Amino acid sequence: MSTVPPGTALFVTLVKAGSTKIRYPADLVHDDSTRVTVRAPWAAPHTRDFGFVRFEPGDVLIEHYWRDRWFAVKEVRTGDGELKGWYCDITRPAVLRDAELLVEDLDLDLWVSADGSSVLRLDEDEFEESGLADRDPVAAEAAVRALDELERLARAGGLTELLS
Repeated sequence: MSTVPPGTALFVTLVKAGSTKIRYPADLVHDDSTRVTVRAPWAAPHTRDFGFVRFEPGDVLIEHYWRDRWFAVKEVRTGDGELKGWYCDITRPAVLRDAELLVEDLDLDLWVSADGSSVLRLDEDEFEESGLADRDPVAAEAAVRALDELERLARAGGLTELLS
């Protein structure tokens, strides 16, 4: 599998239920043929307050995607580099082709605060309502396993190890 050189500009395309949810520019930081890491500014022009964290214009995300794992981990930092935490998306393995990183969102998410004191499973209701378990039970099982794995790593302080 070929890798892409650092500094390459590309687009991250997040697909959900067959439709593009968001597409935004990012710069490739690292590609070792298994994990792809990109750097991107917060893609929305306004603040999004989740209650447990605020994503704001000026924030920077260092996003880690795997070609062989069912998740993505996004380091969320302020514009001056302070770590807010990690937002983890449960996804099918990422596909990088040409200048596009294609990722299919499977609804489940995990938030881990910068100090590790808060680990929150998110959107389990959306996952249930998506019908994935009926349409693709193998993918649904892989998604739940991925969320469990990330939560286990987060509670053991292992996200930093995963990303190093």
